[in-house]
Amino acid sequence: MVITKIWFENDRLYGLTDEGKIVWQSLLWYKRLRNATDDERNDYEIDDEGIHWYELDEDVSFESFEYDNPEPVGVSKLFLTHPEVNPLAVAKRLGINPGLMTHYINGTRKPSKDCESKIYNEIKVIGESLAAIGS
Repeated sequence: MVITKIWFENDRLYGLTDEGKIVWQSLLWYKRLRNATDDERNDYEIDDEGIHWYELDEDVSFESFEYDNPEPVGVSKLFLTHPEVNPLAVAKRLGINPGLMTHYINGTRKPSKDCESKIYNEIKVIGESLAAIGS
């Protein structure tokens, strides 16, 4: 697949392929693009491999538009939408390998239901502890 045209809409990056198909990905995967201005987003180049924003130091491969998860879900979405929560600190509290937690956030691996539940519960514990400050 080769993308010939791109545009941004509703926190998504869309692409038109050389076969006329529209593909998309959530900008939650790309923090620099999500926070970029329109001018910065429009300063890109397309080559045989993907799309490059040199000033933003961001690259999006054509292959990534074919992944099973164009929109983050679960633990991945939680950490990508709440950057104030430090996933590596949560991993340390739970004894989860930091590299594995990074895979969970990037969507390259999925935690088991039990592990996902432990992560959510630990974040609730942290939140309750913070809420109790000054009470």
